[in-house]
Amino acid sequence: MGQPLPESAEAPILELPMERPSGCPFDPPEELTRLREQRPLSRFVYPDGHVGWLVTGHAQTRAVVGDSRFTSRYELMHYPFPGTGITEMPPAPDGDLTGIDAPEHTRYRKLLTGKFTVRRMRELTGRAEQITAEHLDAMERGGPGADLVAAYAHPIPAIMICELLGVPYADRETFQRHAVALSGIDATEEEQFAAYGLLQEYIGELVRAKRAHPTDDLLGDLTTSDLTDAELSGIGAFLLAAGLDTTANMIALGTFALLSHPEQLDALRADPGLAEQTVEELLRYLSVAHTGMRAALEDVELDGQVIKAGESVTVSIQAANRDPAKFTDPDTLDLHRKATGHLALGHGIHQCLGQQLARVELRVAVPALFARFPTLRLAVPADEVPLRGPEMGVYGVHRLPVTWDQH
Repeated sequence: MGQPLPESAEAPILELPMERPSGCPFDPPEELTRLREQRPLSRFVYPDGHVGWLVTGHAQTRAVVGDSRFTSRYELMHYPFPGTGITEMPPAPDGDLTGIDAPEHTRYRKLLTGKFTVRRMRELTGRAEQITAEHLDAMERGGPGADLVAAYAHPIPAIMICELLGVPYADRETFQRHAVALSGIDATEEEQFAAYGLLQEYIGELVRAKRAHPTDDLLGDLTTSDLTDAELSGIGAFLLAAGLDTTANMIALGTFALLSHPEQLDALRADPGLAEQTVEELLRYLSVAHTGMRAALEDVELDGQVIKAGESVTVSIQAANRDPAKFTDPDTLDLHRKATGHLALGHGIHQCLGQQLARVELRVAVPALFARFPTLRLAVPADEVPLRGPEMGVYGVHRLPVTWDQH
């Protein structure tokens, strides 16, 4: 386990709690839960020695991420994860919306918001259903038995992003191969870096091609804006990284969670109308994007304490989404819950740009999987499912071996 809570209420937390409780792969570290109950805003010593803050309560997390007095600029923050050797973070690359503030963020966001409206994303539902059915057909032909990550959870959002960006059909196999490596599926860190470089290079070529011959897709549309080639390429890489890994892990880890809670899975099977609530509850319960970062631009009072200008603030989304002050019986997966107000997709100006696309993909992919394979089950004991390490920014499984009965 990580550092125990200090006896003194004033003593800082010496290391970010990261180890999940044994046998409970969906729950936050116990130290985060105890902190949230005792002092949801705590002093925290970062790995480089900087003394900042750790936030674990829902109200406090929402206040920080929704307040423009806290910056999102990477280079102004201290890195909270131990054991990485990272002490300083470089400024956000061109096109990265997460690591910048207004007015740069506002400029990018205004250009992109219209591409991700609820209406436009719902129009993609039919295509999501078609892609999902194709992958279910392939699983059925090759089964019984599959790694759900490689066969289903990863390719569905990968193809959707290909189509959104306007990746030509002939290039998609290469594009997806690099995307798989980028996600860390059976890839070393060096292979991940190489894949990211190759993807950036490819997206740069794609942008130049669309400048010459505009196409009816997101990158094609944006060639008529004032964005530079570097910014357009960066936005393409950002959307790929932001939209692929999170959704793929939500599909895979959400399946694992439902298989581990058969009474909830039975409720979904009995009432397909629960799909929307199921997605919101899984987003809250799993919080795959588990930790966020900010830094104070000026002195800010919160919970009777002053966060001073220049101090970094780490927010635990996974702890905030299990806060009993916000959600009744929060550690229970309950598909009948109205999980309104969860922070899994952020809050404020940096709220997830592609949240409606993610919802479309999840609402289609999760129920369809169990409808096609009513006897779907884990092919290995639950404690043998290979989980992503706590140092990864997106939590999930490396593989999810499943099987089912032949019809």
